[in-house]
Amino acid sequence: MLTSDHPIVVRALHKHYGATPALDDLDLTVGAGEVHGFLGPNGAGKSTTIRILLGLIRATSGSVQVLGRDPWPDPVVTNRDIAYVPGDVSLWPNLTGGEIIDLLLSLRGGGGPGERARLIDAFELDPRRKARTYSKGNRQKVALVAALARPAPLYILDEPTSGLDPVMESVFRAEVRRIRNTGATVLLSSHMLSEVEQLCDRVTVIRAGRVVETGRLDDLLRNAPTVFRVIGVPAEAVIRVPGVTGVHSSGDGIEFAADSSAIPAVLHALHSFNPSSLTATPPALETLFLRHYETARS
Repeated sequence: MLTSDHPIVVRALHKHYGATPALDDLDLTVGAGEVHGFLGPNGAGKSTTIRILLGLIRATSGSVQVLGRDPWPDPVVTNRDIAYVPGDVSLWPNLTGGEIIDLLLSLRGGGGPGERARLIDAFELDPRRKARTYSKGNRQKVALVAALARPAPLYILDEPTSGLDPVMESVFRAEVRRIRNTGATVLLSSHMLSEVEQLCDRVTVIRAGRVVETGRLDDLLRNAPTVFRVIGVPAEAVIRVPGVTGVHSSGDGIEFAADSSAIPAVLHALHSFNPSSLTATPPALETLFLRHYETARS
């Protein structure tokens, strides 16, 4: 089994469907032992990237290394060392959940019965039921148990909690922390920003097939703006303060974002107007993501 300091290395990746570009000079590096968030609005190219990493489709150009291998020539060999969970799970309708788990585990060399039983219990899955009777959430549980019951150096999780209730989402987060503690690497694509914020060491945000932001989550949040909502102050009080953006009316007050370096000047400007209410929301991943999402929609 090949290993690397960077289990995923993507350079100058392009993928075109006819004249339509899906990926446009995409770079992505995932370090060993980290949980890496892979974010972007719908149509950004996340699923296309993951399919290329799994060797399911071929890139138009660029280089891809997954666990030290190019996945396209022989995806079967590469995928034996990858645990993959898609966001829309399709199962064989006439097999039971337990039979499907065993089948999927056998494709990767089998798994320990004790770990299989522990995960079935943790995710509250009835493995005796036919897959055709499962809800979306239960189909997702089957894929999660099959992926997590055998250790892997790399986990690629594409919207893995789709259809799960909050209790099961909590179980999933605990399992990701467990596998990270074993030294495994996780690439997590999710629209659950709170989930990414709790689990991920680093984050890459893509839009229109290109990386628009990447780095350690702590560093990105440290440099992200604080959102203010103020009542009793005119917009003119802050609109010219350097580092303030997005000033707009909100109900009976105003809202705006301020860079960390601008906060002292903002507070000084607001103080002279004696606001009746002031709320400051610390930087969050949602702020970073929505900034790029709104740009994509405009």
